[in-house]
Amino acid sequence: MKNTALTDTHIALGAKMVPFAGYNMPVQYEGINAEHAIVRNGVGVFDVSHMGEFILKGEKALDLIQKVTSNDASKLFDGKVQYSCLPNEDGGIVDDLLVYRMDEQTYMLVVNASNTEKDWNWISKYNTYGVEMSDISDDTTLLAIQGPKATEVLQKLTSVDLASMEYYSFTKGTFAGIDDVIISATGYTGAGGFEIYFPNKDAQHIWSAIFEAGAEENIKPIGLGARDTLRLEKGFCLYGNDIDDSTSPLEAGLGWITKFTKDFVNSAALAEQKAAGVSRKLVGFELLERGIPRHDYEIADAEGTIIGKVTSGTQSPSLQKPIGMGYVATAFAKPGTEIFIKIRNSAVKAQVVKVPFI
Repeated sequence: MKNTALTDTHIALGAKMVPFAGYNMPVQYEGINAEHAIVRNGVGVFDVSHMGEFILKGEKALDLIQKVTSNDASKLFDGKVQYSCLPNEDGGIVDDLLVYRMDEQTYMLVVNASNTEKDWNWISKYNTYGVEMSDISDDTTLLAIQGPKATEVLQKLTSVDLASMEYYSFTKGTFAGIDDVIISATGYTGAGGFEIYFPNKDAQHIWSAIFEAGAEENIKPIGLGARDTLRLEKGFCLYGNDIDDSTSPLEAGLGWITKFTKDFVNSAALAEQKAAGVSRKLVGFELLERGIPRHDYEIADAEGTIIGKVTSGTQSPSLQKPIGMGYVATAFAKPGTEIFIKIRNSAVKAQVVKVPFI
């Protein structure tokens, strides 16, 4: 199992550590519900250094990105970030990712930890453009400082005007005395905040500086458990749960990052699917009775016919009720539709709702 540059710090703080995507990662410190509330209402810090980062460089870097990703990366400008996905050749998704434009010929791709090697091989397969590719994942620390108080805490550590940064933009600047830190107005919680990228050697210094700066705001370290409940409340997809090699971006509600103004891997087949209409859709739902929906639980109609499957589910800490996402036959995808989640031997009543949940 791999460690991040801060693994020993998490252990010293009493984190419960678990194997995740080949890494020894903190799942919680004082408890998922408490940590969830800290991020929604204050500020918390996630070590997400297990994520993968690739640098693509060269005159044809954009051409390669346009070929392998579904979104239109030609719309990017220096300092802009784009959410996208890597379609496979069978209608599914290799991974979802972020694309950062560093300059006209240099891009950073941020991919899911469990897919780093898979994504590298996939992009390499299509690199007939002579693009220089480098995998900087093992040398890079990534911290996500999330919550409504994140800006005021981090502003103490940089001269970059954080409040003026637009969502999904980034800059390089001096942070906690360290030069060339990537400061990105992104995150996976829907609570606001930033993600910062820097070399492993600076990890302990920057971690300590953030916690010193945030002491008055009661800043806390946050584990991956709360990261999952936070993203689910906002309806953000998790690869391996809500999207995978067998789910199309159109089924997953990701038509907004699937641009048919260009040619990309499997674009013709996806365009046909869009024209014909999908047979199933990813929806949000809330339970109307007691129970917790879990990944892979079956979804049924009132007659007991199986119409789909749960992909993510939890007891929402913010709403204090059970929520989830899952694929259902398109006829059952309209908000307000009654469905049933099969939990053990019971069919628990639920209804389709719009996401985000909060």
